[in-house]
Parts: sequence; structure tokens; C-alpha cells
Amino acid sequence: MKDVFDRDEVTSVLRNEFYRGKSGAKPPKKRRASAGAEHYTVICISLYNEDLERLDQKVEELKRSGHRKMTRSALIRFALDNVDVRKLPRSY
Repeated sequence: MKDVFDRDEVTSVLRNEFYRGKSGAKPPKKRRASAGAEHYTVICISLYNEDLERLDQKVEELKRSGHRKMTRSALIRFALDNVDVRKLPRSY
């Protein structure tokens, strides 16, 4: 039986025909890396669970009062715009 099949030929047939998948199927297109937005940067910050709950409560409260598009980021940006750092206690 070993003399009937050439190992290289069998390997070639298996690789090119058997394991190829559906005939005519094209490989998935590779996605181009997007340049991304230039007006913001995605970051990661750590918050205590209690602080995160308070932030989420404030966001929900604002949404209920009419600020439909309020997000955590928007509320943090608002806080940054309105904070008076001279009034900030040293404990922070």
C-alpha cells in the first residue's frame, strides 16, 4: 500500500483540496486599521464601586429629568468644566 501513494502527492491533495473548505469560498477580507478619532483618546480610570454607583445614579437622574443623551463621560466633562480647584480639600 505504501508503494501506491506518494507521500508528497497525498499531502498536497489533502492540503489543497480536502482541508481548503468550501470550493470557491474566498478567505475573509482583512480589515484595515482605522486611523481612529483624533479629537479624543480612550482611557481607563479606576473608581471605587461606591463612586461608580453614585456616578451612574447621577446619570440616570439627569436622563429622567430630560438629558436623554447623558453619559458618564459627559457628566465627568461637565464636572471638570465647573470644578473650582481652590475649594478642593487636601484629602482628595
